[in-house]
Amino acid sequence: MIESYDFGQITIDGKTYTSDVIIYTDRIETSWWRKTSHKLAPDDLPDQVLKEKPDVILIGTGYYGYMKVSLETNELIESKGIKLLVEDTKKAYHTFNQLSKKEKVIALLHLTC
Repeated sequence: MIESYDFGQITIDGKTYTSDVIIYTDRIETSWWRKTSHKLAPDDLPDQVLKEKPDVILIGTGYYGYMKVSLETNELIESKGIKLLVEDTKKAYHTFNQLSKKEKVIALLHLTC
């Protein structure tokens, strides 16, 4: 469960992280980064994200929502039958807490910008 989020930091299950994260159902990957920091391209999705076959992939685009998800990334995710939600991270962390109660959700969260 995500306890709190503010620009540049997120607290999950009592631990605070200061770099972008991927929240899987059983673990957290820290220091997630993209080749172009404010654009999410298909190559920026770790293979494991799609292999885990979540019901939903939730992308937090940063405090101000500056990170963009490419059309190719959107198409790749949806072609696997996975629902894609894209929200600024301020909203996405609340969405994650609600959805993860009833669905398998993987969240990729950009913490700044």
